[in-house]
Amino acid sequence: MSDVIRLLPDSVANQIAAGEVIQRPAAVIKELVENAVDAGATDIRIYIKDAGRTLIQVVDNGVGMSSTDARMAFERHATSKIRQADDLYSLRTMGFRGEALPSICAISRVEVLTRQADSQMGTSLIINGSQVESQEPALCDAGTSISVKNIFYNLPARRKFLKSDAAELAGIMREFERLALVNNAVRMSIDTGTRTLELRAGTLRQRIGELWKGNLPMTLLPVEIDTALVKISGYISRPEFARRRGALQHLIVNGRNMRHPAFHRAVLDCYDSLIANDTQPNYFLKFEVDPSTIDVNISPTKNEIKFENEQQIRPLLTAAIRAALGKGAAVPSIDFNDDAIKVQPLAPGETPEMPGMGLRPDYNPFDPAGGGYAPPAGGQPDESGNPFSPSTGSAPKGLSGYRPESQSARGWESLYSDFMAQKREEISAAPQEATPAPAPLPELGEGAVPATLCMQYALKYIVTVTKEGVVIIDQHRAHVKVLYEEFMTHISAQGVPAQRLLFPELLTLDTAQEVALEEIRDVLARLGFILEKQGEGEWHLTATPAMQRQGRAVDMVMKAIESIAEEGISVKDTGSETGQTLASRMATLMARGAAIERGRYLTQAEMESLVADLFRLPDPAYTPTGRPIYTTLDDRFLQTLL
Repeated sequence: MSDVIRLLPDSVANQIAAGEVIQRPAAVIKELVENAVDAGATDIRIYIKDAGRTLIQVVDNGVGMSSTDARMAFERHATSKIRQADDLYSLRTMGFRGEALPSICAISRVEVLTRQADSQMGTSLIINGSQVESQEPALCDAGTSISVKNIFYNLPARRKFLKSDAAELAGIMREFERLALVNNAVRMSIDTGTRTLELRAGTLRQRIGELWKGNLPMTLLPVEIDTALVKISGYISRPEFARRRGALQHLIVNGRNMRHPAFHRAVLDCYDSLIANDTQPNYFLKFEVDPSTIDVNISPTKNEIKFENEQQIRPLLTAAIRAALGKGAAVPSIDFNDDAIKVQPLAPGETPEMPGMGLRPDYNPFDPAGGGYAPPAGGQPDESGNPFSPSTGSAPKGLSGYRPESQSARGWESLYSDFMAQKREEISAAPQEATPAPAPLPELGEGAVPATLCMQYALKYIVTVTKEGVVIIDQHRAHVKVLYEEFMTHISAQGVPAQRLLFPELLTLDTAQEVALEEIRDVLARLGFILEKQGEGEWHLTATPAMQRQGRAVDMVMKAIESIAEEGISVKDTGSETGQTLASRMATLMARGAAIERGRYLTQAEMESLVADLFRLPDPAYTPTGRPIYTTLDDRFLQTLL
């Protein structure tokens, strides 16, 4: 039998590696910008066309490359960052694996222009699908310009599964925000074809203010701690500015973005009892540690990092955040230096005297024969030290509410009975209104019985009876289904009627959210949500669906924006197939936001109406996402239990 194991060609191996390193256009930007930072660039410009499908270009003013280095940079495992395995434990650069550039050129057409500052001529290099097409001298500026064209052109399946332009642009802007936040000392700009964002070099707080418009910097508290183990700096938000959705949470170590669940949990624990359960704080925290105590070579994306001293760093992080919250008056404090708190020292051997309560030891306020309070003769305390004594019936001076024993036993029972008798006479004399006849119950679906048999269990389920057996209905899912069908009926007819708001509601969006909103703004208008742009990152919600029963409209719009940005359905009109998909998804989101929640008490009339509306639908068994709404317990099943 012949040998069957062979080495893969470099072009195939690079395409396999690209599946791990380059998953979407945002990953290309990440790798190219990190290389530019490693090259010492102080000005990085990014140009995007067609959400990265047609063009991704990164231009920097770094040290540039020689003609030999330009060619070698696109070979697998070629890098200038390390020389031996021990260098992995002293990394101070972003890249080091030597996989990004060969992975990029394996799935696109790459054009490179680069020149070193001390050279008169630069180099032009063109690589198409890992194959070098040309390399020649060229006139160009100092630094490097890399253009990535037609990404995934030779992998149709990968290109087909790219998300919509809105979703890919949102991903690009998210990645740009992370890169810009880490490299706040570098001037950066991005041009997507429809919008341009330019950021000046500055402090971390200045960069936060430029990336996220509005008053975000004013809501932040500084965090600072410097120990031999770690230096932590950055900002956290005040508890009152915690967000229900879209919290900005960034952890950075040695100039590199990272995901670290343990440190994230440590931050959230500091806000325990300070914020609502459904909100999370913003935070921007930078860690500086010895590179030899962390391992960044875990995944190709280099976002997962292990800390050798994680158990020691976590309490330091917690202490730093709690100190910042305390200094910012975000948590209540006790002033132990208050001059109003004065304690007289005791003499040697002296015991403190318990203060008197001013009551007789044998006094029982519930005993009618107890006698009440009475002062001693002459207004002086009695022998027990109490100011009152039952031996006299005179009131003490200044005690106007005092009554002697002879007056304390009043006939309150007769007063109460007289009061109730008078009330009964007033009620009987009042004209009686006719009790209106109850409204007829709505017709139920086939097999259902009168809704008067409905009852609520655990504030979550409605229990009723049909000829098939006992039906247990999830009240939230049932209402979602009913509202969804109502929304879809209006959408397919003439659109959802909009109701103008007397006071428009403000939405503050970052760049990525604005990109997603512009993609679906027309569809939102057809659904009854009218939004008008007011300024950079600020939008006014001026109208909401007239048929919306409950729920906060701003939250529903934000859910829609985030859902579309993540799922990536592109649509320009609700009449198309994808338009119907988007309309269905929006109707589902709107129904979820307006539906009654589990844990809410329902009246008998509300349960009857909901059950009737549900069983009128052609398919009442499942929600729009395919989850069951109710279950039926028939006689045979019940007999097995009893």
